[in-house]
Amino acid sequence: MTTSERWLTSPWRRSAVVALAGALPVLAFPAPSLWWFAYVALVPWLLLARSAPTGRRAAYDGWCGGFGYLVAVHHWLLPSLHVFIFLIGALLGLLWMPWGWLVRRYLGGTPSPGRCAVALLVLPSGWLLVELVRSWQGLGGPWGILGASQWQVAPALRLASVGGVWLLSFLVVAVNVAAAVLIAVRGARMPAVATVLATAAATTAAWAWAPRPEIDGRTRIAVVQPGVVAGRDSPEVRFDREEQLTRRLVGQNVDLVVWGESSVGYDLADRPDLSRRIAALSRATGADVLVNVDARRSDQPGIYKSSVLIGPNGPTGDRYDKMRLVPFGEYIPARSVLGWATSVGKAAGEDRRRGTEQVVMNVGHGLRIGPLICFETAFPDMSRHLAEDGADVLLGQSSTSTFQHSWAPEQHASLAALRAAETGRPMVHATLTGVSAVYGPGGQRLGPWLGTDASTARVYDVPLAHGITPYVRYGDWPVHVALLVLAALCAGEGVRALRPRRGGPEPLVPPARTAHGSPARPGR
Repeated sequence: MTTSERWLTSPWRRSAVVALAGALPVLAFPAPSLWWFAYVALVPWLLLARSAPTGRRAAYDGWCGGFGYLVAVHHWLLPSLHVFIFLIGALLGLLWMPWGWLVRRYLGGTPSPGRCAVALLVLPSGWLLVELVRSWQGLGGPWGILGASQWQVAPALRLASVGGVWLLSFLVVAVNVAAAVLIAVRGARMPAVATVLATAAATTAAWAWAPRPEIDGRTRIAVVQPGVVAGRDSPEVRFDREEQLTRRLVGQNVDLVVWGESSVGYDLADRPDLSRRIAALSRATGADVLVNVDARRSDQPGIYKSSVLIGPNGPTGDRYDKMRLVPFGEYIPARSVLGWATSVGKAAGEDRRRGTEQVVMNVGHGLRIGPLICFETAFPDMSRHLAEDGADVLLGQSSTSTFQHSWAPEQHASLAALRAAETGRPMVHATLTGVSAVYGPGGQRLGPWLGTDASTARVYDVPLAHGITPYVRYGDWPVHVALLVLAALCAGEGVRALRPRRGGPEPLVPPARTAHGSPARPGR
């Protein structure tokens, strides 16, 4: 036993090391954005789980690594959730326990080439199932999906148009498993090399043959980002600054003006003066203005976050109410049990109300837009449905001002690149305090990001495309393939467990007899 192996015999030391190994992939996400690191970041975690002395310990390694992964990619929530971030990481980290067990099951000891080949299919499928389960809105949503780390890689964006972020996650994990096999299993390198070559071939094929969005028009969209206004970010001061910045757009021939999330802090039915001021801006700029109202409704009980379109004559009647709310940030799950979270962090004092359906809005110049609000831009299915419903442009209105000096604004802005690539529709990500960004139909960035230090209005010349990507047409097919793989695995394990064993009680054999017919006595 080596010194390092002896050191890891302590359960607590081993758990800490595995948690650190699980946290490594965070470096592939913004702000560091070391996208290439994603293809080897899981290798230390895989090698540790592979070397676990028992299947139970391997499951614990899956749990500890999952805890480290989740806390790392959500570390910017620490000032808001305090101890809750560790509790959430521990609970959701349980999802990786079967994955850790599978790592040892297929890579532990001296696995045969056949077992390694199966691992290269099973382990990415298991990872994808974990991502699918934790992507449920009530569990925090699909933030930190491993494939999302590839948002700035052009070939990866082409793959996203085929199978969404799920296909990227599958391939990234497969390459990590192949790298672990190359390092630790000398006799099974052929399957690992074949996996790397197959991934390169799939990427090349997607680059060459996947349908490309054909540009068939252009529109000019302005993003208004007021920034933090002199440390006095009250709704009135913020509105004044947004109004001032929007007036700079007069004469720039824009087709739409977009304000960020919570850009209007009052219900417009109660404040007709604000509606008139925004309508005046619409007349002056010659464009409709999409604002976001975060206020208690006068016509409905409760507080809503709503995208509201305002034209030269006032509100057009187009309104979208946010459907997927941020756990703890906008509502507290099981408030009767967990309501005390408001006393230890910045949890929602009152639950926001949910909208019931997605909306595609018609704006001037024949443009159809599909709004999403903040957290919702992380969900691939929402942008896909808007593309199916005929949206020309996807619009994300966000804030992230609570996390101004963290990695959150950059991580959030990067998600829009994937939503654009998946759907073949350009996407505008407009925020209050940065980072704002705009992407073309292929996920390519249009112009520079508006950082967290910017207070400005910027016009983007946005290309339009209306083709149907394979992802929009076929949906989350990589997830379905992964589920089939795991179902086949479970069926195979079940058959193996039920199959009668070859060994068993030996049959009764009559004792040998002598020539006289009496039983022979055994010799001494």
